[in-house]
Amino acid sequence: MKWFLYNLLFALAYVAMMPKFLFRMVRRGGYANRFSDRFGRYPRDIAARLADGTPRIWVHAVSVGEVAVAGQLMEEIRRQRPGTRFVLSTTSSTGWTQAQKTVGEGDVLIYAPLDYPGCVKRAFRAIRPVAYVITETEIWPNVIRRAHGEHVPIFLVNARISDRSAPGYRRLKCWFGPVLNRISVIFAQSDLDADRLRNAGCTDDRIRVTGSMKFDVARRNPVREEALRGYLTAAGFDPGAPILLGGSTWPGEDTFLLGVYRKALAKVPSLRLIIAPRHFEKADDVETAVRTAGFPCLRKSRVPNPERQPDGTVLLADTTGELMGFYGLAQTVFVGKSLCEHGAQNMIEPCLCGCATLVGPYTENFRPVMSDLLAHGAILQAKDRPDLERLLLATLTDASARAALGARAMAAVDARRGVTPAVVKTILRHLGA
Repeated sequence: MKWFLYNLLFALAYVAMMPKFLFRMVRRGGYANRFSDRFGRYPRDIAARLADGTPRIWVHAVSVGEVAVAGQLMEEIRRQRPGTRFVLSTTSSTGWTQAQKTVGEGDVLIYAPLDYPGCVKRAFRAIRPVAYVITETEIWPNVIRRAHGEHVPIFLVNARISDRSAPGYRRLKCWFGPVLNRISVIFAQSDLDADRLRNAGCTDDRIRVTGSMKFDVARRNPVREEALRGYLTAAGFDPGAPILLGGSTWPGEDTFLLGVYRKALAKVPSLRLIIAPRHFEKADDVETAVRTAGFPCLRKSRVPNPERQPDGTVLLADTTGELMGFYGLAQTVFVGKSLCEHGAQNMIEPCLCGCATLVGPYTENFRPVMSDLLAHGAILQAKDRPDLERLLLATLTDASARAALGARAMAAVDARRGVTPAVVKTILRHLGA
């Protein structure tokens, strides 16, 4: 009865949200061309590849961050068991773009099916996976029940239960417990996540606390860094001048950084500001904010070959796949989505690059990571906007403190690598030959 009710509510909710999905297709493009994937129906060439008899592990990731974890996992599985092939599924157009760089020649990329019995059944008939691997929090009951019913081993890697989700999981343990207990092994990021899984009805024998796989994902790209260094030099950014970078910023955070930049310039005239917004469709708004604040704006997506810019120019980095390269050039980084009650973006990447890294008060999406970094003095967290402004200005004007913080950050990330190989070893041991 409960699954009938779930499926009924899911269908009603999906129909109600269809206008939002259609609007997103128009605004972002993306999966409109492969929308039939969501119903377990694949283009002829994809269906033919899925039917070629190759055993494949199905790995599911939601968006960019989870796809990066999935890519690291797949790479390590290939290293430990060469020749393994995958089906990688995602749910967003941004995740799809990242996933295209992740899949190998023998792999297949799809959009995940809707968690509705008919869609899930068609997907499993087409894919016929030898294992199903979920990244982080994508717990879809019908997919998990189908995999379990077909005796497909299920693994949940880098598992976390957010502050917002935990009460709901606990209240609905009668729903989530039977689903979680169909999973072969759950690799939790922290003891807190393990406790929340138990509170949701998961039995203790399925849970392994491993730490975060995201420490393994972050990697510097020297080639990209050198190319971006050349871009900045051509634009008149002094190679020896300090850079303040706002990484993956959300609306409102850009304006805040511009205010800090104005105050910091009075003490550090050579300082330069780079803003990399989380969603590029908001870049017009960011450019308007920059110009309204009285600064020239260089928009990278529109000026691929810049000439020397006026002093004080703000670089708007609205291009895909270059944020890690910019982290490698910055000295001070504010990690976005942490000042506006959204839970933060990835702070591991700037820490790996030795940047003095600061975040706002909202970092619940990275609770285990933040606990590790804070415990080793590797990151600064502000309690509110005035506190963040104070910390940023102090960091920007104290080169020695900035360098020391960056060194601690780099060491902390390096010390926490190695989770992924251990996770893969356990998965392969369960799969046997």
